[in-house]
Amino acid sequence: MPVTFTARHVLEDHISGFEATPNPHHLAILRSPVVFSVLAHAGHESDVEEALDNLEDVHVRVCGPGEWLVVSETVPADTIARQLADLGAAGASFVDQSDGRVVLRIQGPKVRAILAKCMALDLHSDLFEIGQSTNCQICHVAANLARTGHDAFEITVMRSFAGFLFDEVCAMGREFALTAGFA
Repeated sequence: MPVTFTARHVLEDHISGFEATPNPHHLAILRSPVVFSVLAHAGHESDVEEALDNLEDVHVRVCGPGEWLVVSETVPADTIARQLADLGAAGASFVDQSDGRVVLRIQGPKVRAILAKCMALDLHSDLFEIGQSTNCQICHVAANLARTGHDAFEITVMRSFAGFLFDEVCAMGREFALTAGFA
């Protein structure tokens, strides 16, 4: 007897009951982003970084020295895998982590105040510029935070911690009427 599995997002049950119309402060969950982890081999860091910067329709997130996340909503995983394979096995190693990571976007005029409640990172626009990213702790969970706009940030977190992080960020944003939903 064949078994049919239904693909469900890990935050499907967490999102029920939230408003459908986003407020100015909104937490959007990307339904199926492509996420690759890339690690440059010793001596190839600058070549790999330059090659990643030349990829089209992807966002490159810095995780540490010689380590990046490559995130896309439009480019399929197999296309990104081919592009990363072109870097050569001697230059970099990469792993598709799309099923193991959840990407959340949070935005609003008081987004820094919301995030300041659950992290110890100075998000002032002079220090954390648009396009900059870093690994950090958000609500005691290891995550990657990227500034994507004037008042917009993207959080990439391991799937197993996504529910906890989602609930905590929603609680921190309650003061600002933070809404949440799938992007």
